[in-house]
Amino acid sequence: MKVLKFGGTSVGSVESILNVKKIVEGEEGPVIVVVSALGGVTDKLISTSLMAAKGDVAYEKEFSGIITRHLSVIEGVIPEKEKCMEVQKKTMTLLDELGNIFRGVYLINDLSSKTSDAIVSYGERISSLIIANVIEGATLYDSRKFIKTVKQFNKHNVDFEVTNALVKETFATLPKVALVPGFISSNKENGEITNLGRGGSDYTASILATALDAEVLEIWTDVDGFMTADPRVINSAYVIDRLTFIEAMELCNFGAKVIYPPTIYPVYHKNIPIRIRNTFNPEAPGTYISQERGFEEGKAIIKGISSINDTCLITVQGLGMVGVIGVNYRIFKTLAKNGISVFMVSQASSENNTSFAVRNADARLAVEVLNEEFALERAQGEISDMQAETDLATVAIVGENMKRTPGIAGKLFGTLGRSGISVIACAQGASETNISFVIKLEHLRKALNSIHDSFFLSEYKVLNLFVTGIGTVGGKLLEQIRNQQPKLMRKNGLKLNVVGVADVSHAIFCREGINLDNYKEELQKNGIPTSPQLLRDEILKMNIFNAVFVDCTASPEVADLYEILLSNNVSVVAANKIAASSPYKNYAHLKEIARQRGVKYLFETNVGAGLPIINTMNDLRNSGDHILKLEAVLSGTLNYIFNTISAEIPLSKAIQMAKEARYSEPDPRIDLSGKDVIRKLVILAREAGYPVEQEDVVKNLFVPDKYFQGSLDDFWNSISELDEEFEAKRQKLEAEDKRFRFVARMERGKCEVGLQEVDHRHPFYDLEGSNNIIMISTERYYDYPMIIKGYGAGADVTAAGVFADIISIANI
Repeated sequence: MKVLKFGGTSVGSVESILNVKKIVEGEEGPVIVVVSALGGVTDKLISTSLMAAKGDVAYEKEFSGIITRHLSVIEGVIPEKEKCMEVQKKTMTLLDELGNIFRGVYLINDLSSKTSDAIVSYGERISSLIIANVIEGATLYDSRKFIKTVKQFNKHNVDFEVTNALVKETFATLPKVALVPGFISSNKENGEITNLGRGGSDYTASILATALDAEVLEIWTDVDGFMTADPRVINSAYVIDRLTFIEAMELCNFGAKVIYPPTIYPVYHKNIPIRIRNTFNPEAPGTYISQERGFEEGKAIIKGISSINDTCLITVQGLGMVGVIGVNYRIFKTLAKNGISVFMVSQASSENNTSFAVRNADARLAVEVLNEEFALERAQGEISDMQAETDLATVAIVGENMKRTPGIAGKLFGTLGRSGISVIACAQGASETNISFVIKLEHLRKALNSIHDSFFLSEYKVLNLFVTGIGTVGGKLLEQIRNQQPKLMRKNGLKLNVVGVADVSHAIFCREGINLDNYKEELQKNGIPTSPQLLRDEILKMNIFNAVFVDCTASPEVADLYEILLSNNVSVVAANKIAASSPYKNYAHLKEIARQRGVKYLFETNVGAGLPIINTMNDLRNSGDHILKLEAVLSGTLNYIFNTISAEIPLSKAIQMAKEARYSEPDPRIDLSGKDVIRKLVILAREAGYPVEQEDVVKNLFVPDKYFQGSLDDFWNSISELDEEFEAKRQKLEAEDKRFRFVARMERGKCEVGLQEVDHRHPFYDLEGSNNIIMISTERYYDYPMIIKGYGAGADVTAAGVFADIISIANI
């Protein structure tokens, strides 16, 4: 025998009731079907009774709507005219009774709890009457006759001894379908109508299943089962296939409103499993809840995340609490006497403060009664006035596999820390199945996503990217991300979610992700005017988890954003050299912020496009080695120029070709002046451990200073003046079997750049095209320096270097 419970949404419309009919009639064995009021009717009954109690005659219109709703549902679910009229007649008898009660409340302007209980009972009484006449062969029972309660602490608690006996007697012989209204009960002493509280239909079903030793309790609702997190917040949340009773209880207590928490207690003691099913998707297997605890290889250690966004944290503190027996007893006794429920408690071992979480609606009363309870201690200065902090949220991670598993709490709080989320209070019971903590409400979405991602509840690990500068390098980067994304998701479980794209004039932002197939058209069509300030504001406002800002510009204003972004736990990947080569104090400050906040500031492409130079240097230093000397050709542009110059191609033509090949900056004077190489050398020297400024670098330039004056047009008009001189030098070098290389050199912090002649024995001699090369001399690699060589310019390799930095943040 099964017990099936259908909630308000499952019986809320003609379509859903017909779904219930199909589900129940498809069962082979006998079933007990428990139903709630039609969806929304209980709320309507309560609001109408309150209007009547206030003497508001508009209650009649609301009541008329309740009548119309029920009569129209009957017409929709019972096609036989004669039977439909019969059910409508029985329903109107109940509605007439209800109308008389409303009239009485209106006339005396009073609504007692007894009357209120009677009013709300009509929702289930009418819905069960309707559905009993829809399902073939159903027999209607009155739950008031066998579910009995006693009043304790102003609540109606089930008397299980009496109730179980009456249930067994009532259902000694089971019909094919027994139809029972949920929620309703009656007082054991006087027979007055009572109820089991909001969500009480679940409880009714659990009581029946327990008393009759049902094989399973099925809760039919409007979701496929318990989810790993709130799907309205986390798109990647999915249905949990199996839970233990303890896990289900923990999730219910912390906001997962799939079933009414007391439902679990009765069936737990008899090990009657619960299955959550979806009335609107009956093919879905749902969530199976039992005592069985298991761990499947490859599954997450935690089962799910629940949250309560209606949280107020109240703190009782004072030195007078330390070592004093009974303080907490007085706190919670006072709260209990005033009907205030506490759902989380946190206390320091020093005993000088106790914090607890309540609903915001209870906060004012809690502060008042506690201030009154501790009035004497407050007057003597032993205890401070009560403090209530609002606009908070409580989050809990749940899972029985957390027991005795080291590192869960560390991973949780590390994840929150890297996301820039401060934990205000936390609590963990000795059972280790739940770790709860309080954070600011504004961080709730970010916290849930970060935890879901970190504990592998999500199908993919997600990095949320903001890409600014979509010209040569940025455009290639987005193309590479688009092409590589399917493989990363399939093989590495990584999803790169581009949530922001900006060019020099427009920007678009989308938390769910931007389609990279047509982002340029979208940018032009729906982009908003952009600026560095807008980028900053939109990124911080989005407050998204695992955020990475990717700067493919050469803008000083964009580089100025790094500090605030890093301070707000947004990692930065920069092709832009300006910040890393800025005054050393600023460079060091950015690195320190990244270290303190647990995020990344990466700029590998600042010095060698896609070559792993900075990463290699960091590995050497982290292993205890010391970098003593660097020699490098760091300008792919200049190397291309010197490799291209020939008898047929003069200097000016080679410079033009470098620009057309997009090796040079838009203004090639930046390359020719050595400024770009100086920046790169300064960055390398700093990464080697030396506090170098750009002004410290000795410059031996090969283009006279006058060519850097005036406009870019002036430069192009006059640069050919150097062709003859350079051709003479080239011929001389050729005769000596030597070549020009623009070399950057650092030795123990002393830096210089300049044109150098190298012969065929030098490692730089055979450097082709726009390639870069660096020789790193360390204490370990001194006689035989380490050499890194390869493409040092070009949009594709630079974009690939940026891509590699992004991937390194994902740590795959």
